[in-house]
Amino acid sequence: MLACALGCAAFGAAGARAQQLETPAFTGAHWYRGNTHSHTLESDGDSPPEVVARWYRDHGYQFLVISDHNVRVDPGQLAHLVDSTFLLIPGEELTSNFFTRPVHVNGLNIPHVLEPQRDSTLVGTVQKNVDAVRGVAGVPHINHPNFAWALSHEVLAQVRGDRLLEIFNGHPDVHNHGGGGAPSVEEIWDRLLTGGKRIYGIAVDDAHHFQGEFAADRQNPGRGWVVVRADRLEAGELLARLEAGEFYASTGVALESVQVEPTSLTIHIRARGSFRYTTVFIGRDGRELLRTGDNPAVYRLQGGESYVRARVTDSGGKVAWVQPVFVRAP
Repeated sequence: MLACALGCAAFGAAGARAQQLETPAFTGAHWYRGNTHSHTLESDGDSPPEVVARWYRDHGYQFLVISDHNVRVDPGQLAHLVDSTFLLIPGEELTSNFFTRPVHVNGLNIPHVLEPQRDSTLVGTVQKNVDAVRGVAGVPHINHPNFAWALSHEVLAQVRGDRLLEIFNGHPDVHNHGGGGAPSVEEIWDRLLTGGKRIYGIAVDDAHHFQGEFAADRQNPGRGWVVVRADRLEAGELLARLEAGEFYASTGVALESVQVEPTSLTIHIRARGSFRYTTVFIGRDGRELLRTGDNPAVYRLQGGESYVRARVTDSGGKVAWVQPVFVRAP
């Protein structure tokens, strides 16, 4: 049932006709699964880069960014693992701080190692690291904002030049769900979107532990990823599509397609076994617009929305997040 907290009755069909969702989106020919945040023995992981890259390749990923702390692993050293089905994109986790608050910004597709940046303010520290990545034509994403409760939505709202935010991180100590009065990272995302910031949510592993036991309290791979709609498996193409929001993030739910039309958003879920699926469409202030068990799940513009995104949860608790689609002002 539609939860009409945004004043749908006042807008009605006329409002839906006056407003339109921004299109096109998801126009690429292929879906590519990848992870943009993992670690090796080059910083604080437990395995050499080749072992890490092989794990992702062998588990059905099409691309990987190794993002060691203040270290850039040269993909050329692992060229024998790269082929038409698997791509390594160079990266680094710029690891800085503002007093006791960690500031970690991933740089994707950077040409050389970057120095972590510091500033006299927390916002300035984040901004300088984002700018360092942009300065070499790389793509930044801000990591685990609730790690050590470091980055509030008020801080993130002031940062410019960033389009990607980790809304799920597989590390057991990053507080994805918030707590004790602190918002979840998904709530932080909605506050940023409601405030007018165009930013997309990614899921990552932040994996460090490829050896020994795979357990909830260890930093293992395979917990969060992105699936990008693109024409080819090439770094520039993939990252351009990420920054355009033409992807979904997942911890286990797979989608067949995402269709954006001027007045509707349709999500086709890839059914698996006997699992059932609940899709919640979400808008301004994180409010629920529609909850449905249908597949495909369809949301039709009611009028008054500023953005629409979706969260698909299966009956085992796995999730896929569909990126926000923004509404053109009439």
